[in-house]
Amino acid sequence: MAALRALLPVVRRPLRPRPGCATLRPFASEANFKYILTEKKGKDRNVGLIRLNRPKALNALCDGLMAELNQALAAFEADPVVGAIVVTGGEKAFAAGADIKEMQNRTFQDCYSGGFLSHWDQLTRVKKPVIAAVNGYALGGGCELAMMCDIIYAGEKAQFAQPEILLGTIPGAGGTQRLTRAVGKSLAMEMVLTGDRISAHDAKQAGLVSKIFPVDTLVEEAIQCAEKIASNSKLVTAMAKESVNAAFEMTLTEGCKLEKKLFYSTFATEDQKEGMAAFVEKRKANFKGQ
Repeated sequence: MAALRALLPVVRRPLRPRPGCATLRPFASEANFKYILTEKKGKDRNVGLIRLNRPKALNALCDGLMAELNQALAAFEADPVVGAIVVTGGEKAFAAGADIKEMQNRTFQDCYSGGFLSHWDQLTRVKKPVIAAVNGYALGGGCELAMMCDIIYAGEKAQFAQPEILLGTIPGAGGTQRLTRAVGKSLAMEMVLTGDRISAHDAKQAGLVSKIFPVDTLVEEAIQCAEKIASNSKLVTAMAKESVNAAFEMTLTEGCKLEKKLFYSTFATEDQKEGMAAFVEKRKANFKGQ
């Protein structure tokens, strides 16, 4: 959750954004945001790319950045052409955490009454698949943001950590919960209680990351994966994502029941008819998301 400015002494502390920095602006692909860059990628422009863009602050997640991220996610979610989304940062940092200067003077009453960080959860409610392409630091809130995504690709120099304990607090955007489910209790407990970082290779071995790529090809590899996903039925893809995510919330019996219901539901779609007909006729399916 917390950006570890004190742990990165060679980098100057980020300036505190002014109170109005979270103001939303009308979105369009390739719009001019303050804290992020957005565009459509892929041969068919069916991949939404969101790049966190506070390089001087190592992409510390201030309120303004999170507001813009949520706005971009909502726009790509509503875009009928986009079938998958990639979220990335820079080569040095995916995101080094939340902005400490924005939170250091908050009180318990402020956090509890105002639902502090509750708006970070919007990423988990996006129905389209989201891939995190992580280069460099994914610390605190940056690690939590990556774990909210459906797939994590890492550059070979990526580092992951939940170091909030070193600042006298704990993760507050899912770190203790998603990390434990991803890597198991022992490693999660060690990371949360010590603040130690793990490398991309350790993260892959533990199950946090699915693939590792060279730094300079990471984003393109993530886009290629997103293109492959976007070429399938958008409707059925959303069903598949819902079913996999349910495995973290349900018992095996409950999860299998949901899977069966969603499986049966695909037979009410035009895309299921098209997909199976294309297979029998030995041709490429033309999915329409219906």
